[in-house]
Amino acid sequence: MSVEVPVSQRLKAIADETRISIIRHLGAEERCVCELTEALGMGQSLLSFHLRILKEAGLVSDRREGRWSYYVVNMEAVRELATTVNALSAPLPTRVRKRRSC
Repeated sequence: MSVEVPVSQRLKAIADETRISIIRHLGAEERCVCELTEALGMGQSLLSFHLRILKEAGLVSDRREGRWSYYVVNMEAVRELATTVNALSAPLPTRVRKRRSC
């Protein structure tokens, strides 16, 4: 079951250097929060805050194993976002319109 997340929410989620760094550290590999806190040099509480934003945007997913949480990048969502951003540079189709006088 996939929930559609607005592009604007995903863009807001990656509009922070810390969250971009989290996505880069995760890559396509599942990682435990404890690994990420060490790799990123930040506290668990702050990291959890950023992971929650990324999760709500559909850019990462998690699973629980006992008391540990493991996160992985949702590569499909990242590819969709990249496609959307790339499309911004494509020219809009032109329509022939009659010019109105001002």
